[in-house]
Amino acid sequence: MTATNLSTAAPAIPVPMLDVSRQNRLLQDEIQAAMAEVCDSGAFVHGPACKRFEADMAEYCGTEHAVGCASGSDALLLALMLYGIGRGDEVILPSFTFFATAGCVWRLGATPVFADIRPDTFNIDPADVARKITPAT
Repeated sequence: MTATNLSTAAPAIPVPMLDVSRQNRLLQDEIQAAMAEVCDSGAFVHGPACKRFEADMAEYCGTEHAVGCASGSDALLLALMLYGIGRGDEVILPSFTFFATAGCVWRLGATPVFADIRPDTFNIDPADVARKITPAT
């Protein structure tokens, strides 16, 4: 498309990637009750709802412990910290990912290294991962 015919292009139609309100509508009463419980307790962290969640998640995963995080980014960061990732380290990541994946690696001073994905699954390509491994990985 050239600059001359740009103004005659059809208007863009917004396509939502994720309709959270539609998903939440089905659970609205349950979500509001849970939020009220947390607000009433005043314990937004380390309170009874959080402890229940962590115990339920540990049981579901068949592990002794689970830790609730505020976000997926926090969960990635926590996992990297658990493994002692830091300056001088390289972490191989899929090239098809959310920015937080590399951001968490960078935040710890390590270097993100991107591996290709498999076009049939969109998952990281193990063969490309093997090619990218260095002593710093």
